Amino acid sequence: MKHVPILPPGVFPEPDKDPVIQIANMVVRQGEHSPFIRNVFTLNTCAPVIGSHVMSFMTEKELLSKWAMFVREVDADIITGYNIQNFDLPYLINRAHHLKVENFTFLGRIKDVKSVIKESTIQSKQMGKRENKVINIEGRVQLDLLQILFRDYKLRSYSLNAVSYHFLQEQKEDVHHSIISDLQNGNEQTRRRLAVYCLKDAILPLRLLDKLMCVINYMEMARVTGVPLTYLLSRGQQIKVISQLLRKAKEQNLLIPAQKIDPGEEYEGATVIEPNKGYYNMPIATLDFSSLYPSIMMAHNLCYTTLLNQNTIAKEGLTQDQYIKTPSGNLFIKANMRKGLLPEILEHLLSARKKAKADLKMETDPFKQKVLDGRQLALKISANSVYGFTGAQVGKLPCLEISQSVTAFGRMMIEQTKNYVEETYTIENGYKHNAKVIYGDTDSVMCKFGVETVQEAMKLGREAADYISTKFVEPIKLEFEKVYFPYLLINKKRYAGLYWTNPVKYDKMDCKGLETVRRDNCPLVANLINQCLQLILIDRNPEGGVEHAKQTISDLLCNRIDISNLVITKELTKTDEEYSAKQAHVELANRMKKRDPGSAPQLGDRVPYVIIAAAKKTAAYLKSEDPIYVLENNIAIDTQYYLENQLSKPLLRIFEPILGEKRAESELLKGEHTRTKTMMTSKVGGLMAFATKKSSCIGCKVPLDNDAAVCKHCKSRESEIYQKEISTINALEEKFSRLWTQCQRCQGSLHEDVLCTSRDCPIFYMRKKVQKDLEDQDKLVKRFDENEW
Repeated sequence: MKHVPILPPGVFPEPDKDPVIQIANMVVRQGEHSPFIRNVFTLNTCAPVIGSHVMSFMTEKELLSKWAMFVREVDADIITGYNIQNFDLPYLINRAHHLKVENFTFLGRIKDVKSVIKESTIQSKQMGKRENKVINIEGRVQLDLLQILFRDYKLRSYSLNAVSYHFLQEQKEDVHHSIISDLQNGNEQTRRRLAVYCLKDAILPLRLLDKLMCVINYMEMARVTGVPLTYLLSRGQQIKVISQLLRKAKEQNLLIPAQKIDPGEEYEGATVIEPNKGYYNMPIATLDFSSLYPSIMMAHNLCYTTLLNQNTIAKEGLTQDQYIKTPSGNLFIKANMRKGLLPEILEHLLSARKKAKADLKMETDPFKQKVLDGRQLALKISANSVYGFTGAQVGKLPCLEISQSVTAFGRMMIEQTKNYVEETYTIENGYKHNAKVIYGDTDSVMCKFGVETVQEAMKLGREAADYISTKFVEPIKLEFEKVYFPYLLINKKRYAGLYWTNPVKYDKMDCKGLETVRRDNCPLVANLINQCLQLILIDRNPEGGVEHAKQTISDLLCNRIDISNLVITKELTKTDEEYSAKQAHVELANRMKKRDPGSAPQLGDRVPYVIIAAAKKTAAYLKSEDPIYVLENNIAIDTQYYLENQLSKPLLRIFEPILGEKRAESELLKGEHTRTKTMMTSKVGGLMAFATKKSSCIGCKVPLDNDAAVCKHCKSRESEIYQKEISTINALEEKFSRLWTQCQRCQGSLHEDVLCTSRDCPIFYMRKKVQKDLEDQDKLVKRFDENEW
């Protein structure tokens, strides 16, 4: 569903003032791709929309009443949309209350139970602080796609346009709020245009849900863990484990204690073997423990119900062969004496996942394949969350003895794996080279066997995994997964390499902890790092990577980088008072709120900004500005800031292992390419060199005392100069036409005006910039007209 209110420009809609003019609906049966109902409820007349049922109403009260009846008649199991939880549904309910629409709020399946809006605040390390509205619609699940994306995906922007482009490779632009009033107050054709956009916004969430298999995955997760579907969006991981614990506890007539928990002491985490940094132009085999922490808990029977101390050992008369002592010094009874609840839960989850994966390989029906894939994913996530549940110090049932024992076993096993590899695969034992573990992290080790081909590395990797697995207690198993070749090891949890699972061709370029996958940098950083890594890893041309980086730095300082590549986005997760220091995106949000409250970012939004030029030593938070405002007002960009604070560290990280620290810094951040900034001013407008208080000659730039186009020395060349400026304006018009056509295609029609307001799209910024350059160039050319050219 998607609804559109009408409001004046610059004002955020309020349900007691601004009417609802359209509500679009799409109804689809789960498993089918196309909706069997497509309709739009409109206020006032509306021209027909092909493939959709248009219902026009002359009063808003009738529109809302009929829509509520439609919801009850369709009797949907799931209501979805984009931000329906915090905007669409609350707005409709409040608007209906204001207009006194009878029976509107009875949207659920239980008779005489009204849908009521409640405020709630959710705060977690994963999602930050979010203010949400909760609406009870009995018997119907509200599956807000925006909430799903917040929880499951890390994106630069969560606008519907950006998300659609990211996952569907297409964009359907929103109608900007400033023109909704004009479209509604026009004629039936303008209202049809509004209806088309409204319908598109209603179909996109359905297509995204289908593409991401959200309904299937969440349904399977609910079945596996035994919690309501809504809990998966409104609650964390702990409720899932508690639910499974309650199931098993009931089977064994056990009770789970309800107790007040105080945060306990911290425990030592997983091992990270110190990396041997460098650029490895040879295959690096990776050995991974399969479901490491769950398998440790099953192998050693680690559970609340198996935890012992010296008193219980003496009381039960246990002998040393009946219990184990973990590397952290904790005591647990063995499984042959008493099986723990947590190991039973994990065995059930992992055996069920194994079966689901086996069934998936045999299944041919596409829908059943999706269900099985969703089931195995839900089982995997559920198994991995059990350890986290025991280690959550602010949780329902933390147990330090279990969590520290698990990580202690994990550390010991990683060290043992390293020793087994380096002691077994040696020249003395008949191998060509002495093997070396160059890095290890939590559940995997990277091994350099010294071989030259991917095929040889894979053979030794499989052999090592099978051999070392025999050294550990079942079901702990070490597996060979992939080979990196070449491999760039930068630091702990930072590396990149070509990922091989077969010796014929690499699967992908894999990056961990680098700016190619991080959201807090501008796109220029990700694009540059990605291109440099392609030159280093795929083309095996590190020097080419250095030259490309130097050229990009030169382009940046000469202002040849488009502003869309300089936009930084950060999420507004807290209020002003909750931030300990001034933040660039927070300060900008406050300034935007003063300029236009209706379009200002809200709590939970990602705020786009660029850093503009200012006096030396001005704090960055004072230099943040809205990219559109910068374009419209020809404000200079602080290119030096982008070099020093955005590009320098990421570039040095990937080139230091190759060139060395001193050479990398001197070649990349010093030299002739960094001095080119003096060649141009750092203005975003293409012709800002002419924007001086005093007019200057268009030919030689000498200051003039009047508004003439050229000085007396250039008068003889006035025709030539005029033709040159006309050529420039023609080139800009052609560029603008191409961008306009591209936006029309993206919008879905080549016969309508572009209403794009997407701040996530590079084309949008490029079009804005060319539009501004055209205005400046037009003013320049008019100076010839004023002088009767």
